[in-house]
Amino acid sequence: ILPAKLIDGGVAGLVGVTCVFPIDLAKTRLQNQQGTKVYSGLLDCLVKTIRAEGYLGMYRGAAVNLILVTPEKAIKLAANDVFRQKLSKGGRLPLWAEILAGCGAGTCQVVVTTPMEMLKIQLQDAGRLAAQRTVSAPAPPLTEPPSPRPSATGITLELLRTRGLIGLYRGAGATLLRDVPFSMIYFPLFAKLNTLGRREQGCHGDTQERAPFVQSFMAGCAAGSVAAVAVTPLDVIKTRLQTLKKGVGEDSYRGLADCARRIWSREGPSAFLKGATCRALVIAPLFGIAQGVYFLGAGEQVLAVFR
Repeated sequence: ILPAKLIDGGVAGLVGVTCVFPIDLAKTRLQNQQGTKVYSGLLDCLVKTIRAEGYLGMYRGAAVNLILVTPEKAIKLAANDVFRQKLSKGGRLPLWAEILAGCGAGTCQVVVTTPMEMLKIQLQDAGRLAAQRTVSAPAPPLTEPPSPRPSATGITLELLRTRGLIGLYRGAGATLLRDVPFSMIYFPLFAKLNTLGRREQGCHGDTQERAPFVQSFMAGCAAGSVAAVAVTPLDVIKTRLQTLKKGVGEDSYRGLADCARRIWSREGPSAFLKGATCRALVIAPLFGIAQGVYFLGAGEQVLAVFR
């Protein structure tokens, strides 16, 4: 039932994001570093963030993510299920149909993912920009008030005022180029791993329905980490394009091709893998938890209460 699948996807997203958000913040800050390097790696970033901004500083942008991840994950997971059901014949789904279903799911989610990532990145990167100013510039006079922290509401209103609704969808093309290949890799791989060692089919001829929580969790972790690392170069480009405020000496870009060219020429090919470890550490448990919770069927239990 589609409503139940949407509830399952929403709950799965909320639980997953809450657990891994600090690593996602570190990923964004590491990917945006160009000139003055404030952080040397994941642990250094987390430690410096806690020292400068407190424990809650690791959750900058989490509110936006928690609000929008519910429809985002609900659309992604439910759309994949719907496409798989439509494309299956006699309970069997060929590999090309699994890839096509993943492609459809990745395309559908971009409607929510793009504005969510747009706002989240500005909030996550604000601490890096403040730390960079401290490293590269002398201390400001004591009489100078500290710059105000950005808020999701303020960023949204400013974007709507200056650029209209399209401002919230800056980097939509890069988001699409990242999320569609991710889903095309992730969902078929997850489906294969989730059926390993099991031949018994569920009531709809789908072995996925019989998967125990642990197997769904491990399959989600493995498939998520592989897909995450594979599309990291596209994630780096998307993050750079969606970052509105740049640090001292950092490049601004005119589009996808310009961004890729400048990163290659100025920072080398290794720059396209910035944050790859962080992405694997974020996506693996995020999708492991999400798939585990999704297959527990919380949505069906919620709907049963109201019947």
